[in-house]
Amino acid sequence: MMLRPREGHDQRIIEARLDIQPAPVEIRWLHDVFGNSVGVARFEGRARELRVSSTVRLDHTPTNALDYPMERDAETYPFSYDVDDMADLARSIKRQYQDADREVDRWARQFVRRDGPTRTRDLLTGMTNAIRERFTYIGRPERGVQTPMQTLAKNSGTCRDFAVLMIEAVRSLGIAARFVSGYLYVPERGGRIGGGSTHAWLRVYLPGAGWVELDPTNGIIGNRDLIRVAVVRDHRHALPLHGTWTGFPSDNLGMAVEVNVTAAD
Repeated sequence: MMLRPREGHDQRIIEARLDIQPAPVEIRWLHDVFGNSVGVARFEGRARELRVSSTVRLDHTPTNALDYPMERDAETYPFSYDVDDMADLARSIKRQYQDADREVDRWARQFVRRDGPTRTRDLLTGMTNAIRERFTYIGRPERGVQTPMQTLAKNSGTCRDFAVLMIEAVRSLGIAARFVSGYLYVPERGGRIGGGSTHAWLRVYLPGAGWVELDPTNGIIGNRDLIRVAVVRDHRHALPLHGTWTGFPSDNLGMAVEVNVTAAD
């Protein structure tokens, strides 16, 4: 289970409660290779259903990525990472999908100016807003993610698809990026897309600013309304709930997911 938000300077857990029915005979917690909090439950005996309820109260501090100070050399694209950082960032720059026809490369390059220097903030902001404005969000409960090339061809997808597309796009430009899974707060008349279920976005590494959150589904620059739970290099490592059970195929009656994020008074 990947349900517990990651703590940091911008979000701090005040209270967390996990209720599981039927009660597991054992539950243990660990941190995966990315530092995410993972719960592992083991059961015995039979049950008619499995119900997992996670309730968390946290202190969340919104930040605006456009206000982040960057190192001078990183304010314009292209820029280079420090050689000491590259050992850890290299796998977050490596492309995940084969792009034989360079479709993602061409799409990403449209945000790089040809008539002069490209401001790094403008590049990332333009790409984030372009996905929000030009692509159609279509919810899809099935597991899995479209390839970036499929998302470009269909001009539509889920928050997972949009996050993966932008990750591959910025990686094609040599910028380190990671996949983020978590929850989205949708204020009244907020116009946010992706509430009521788990949400996906990305973060990029900028020298001097660190890891900066970007949500192409909603055009969010920074972490406002985004509650980070898991950060991974590959989206397949961020499954909120997975496991195995023993029974007949007909025993599977489906799964329902509900996520409610509210602001405290």
